[in-house]
Amino acid sequence: MLVVERRPELRNPVLVVALSGWVDAGLAGAGAVAYLVDQLQSVRRFGRVELADVMDLQQVRPTVRLVDGVSRSIDWPVIELLAGSAGRDVVVVYGPEPSTRWRTITDELVGLARELGVGTGIMLGGLPAAVSHRRESRVVATATRHSVLQELGGVRPDYEGPTGMQTVLQVALESAGIPAIGLWAEVPHYVATTPSPAAIRALLEQLRDVAGVTVDLAPLDAQVDTYRGRLEESLGERPDVAEIVRQLEATQEDQLPSGDELASEIERFLRDERP
Repeated sequence: MLVVERRPELRNPVLVVALSGWVDAGLAGAGAVAYLVDQLQSVRRFGRVELADVMDLQQVRPTVRLVDGVSRSIDWPVIELLAGSAGRDVVVVYGPEPSTRWRTITDELVGLARELGVGTGIMLGGLPAAVSHRRESRVVATATRHSVLQELGGVRPDYEGPTGMQTVLQVALESAGIPAIGLWAEVPHYVATTPSPAAIRALLEQLRDVAGVTVDLAPLDAQVDTYRGRLEESLGERPDVAEIVRQLEATQEDQLPSGDELASEIERFLRDERP
């Protein structure tokens, strides 16, 4: 299922992964990867995972485009594999989460990571949380090694429940001897279904600090200010949401929510995402 056109020559690359289809509040993971790809130097697509036969195509449909204004071409869903440089070599894996064959695809991606000499794997995503948009977006981390967790700030060690393919890949990388980390930006649950520049920036900042990836975050600052300004304007039209924010502002947000609380927020997010 993995198609590699030409393996790039890389030096101790970091693997960055964002797969849509599971929880990605504020489109934090997808947005962070898109921003990173735009900043990569010498970027090149070198492979893909074909998903046409392993997707629920009523949920993730192929797209059609015009060729020469007359004929039509079908683009089937794929997981893209890119390589480039951002202060260090980077391999990016992004696209929709497949509906089936997770073990097969995971094994192939882990095998490729070993062939490319990947030193660390980092999964990116967003979590809905009972936090205020007026606070700086916090990033929490997951890892399966205590030594890795000790090097990180906020950690999310206690969640148990349904998960996505990113976590499956994270565990598989660890089993193959490649340290892997999940970075999750907390997104206010009352705006978790809309893109959050604040969460995207927070993820990229943590990625920069953890992996040594060079990312220019300045262009995101104005987007974050605009995003928060629009949220403030909307509070005047939504007194119910304004009351939620007031209550959040009155509570301490320094402690991580419990695993049960996080599971509840994820369940609510998934309900809101369903058509």
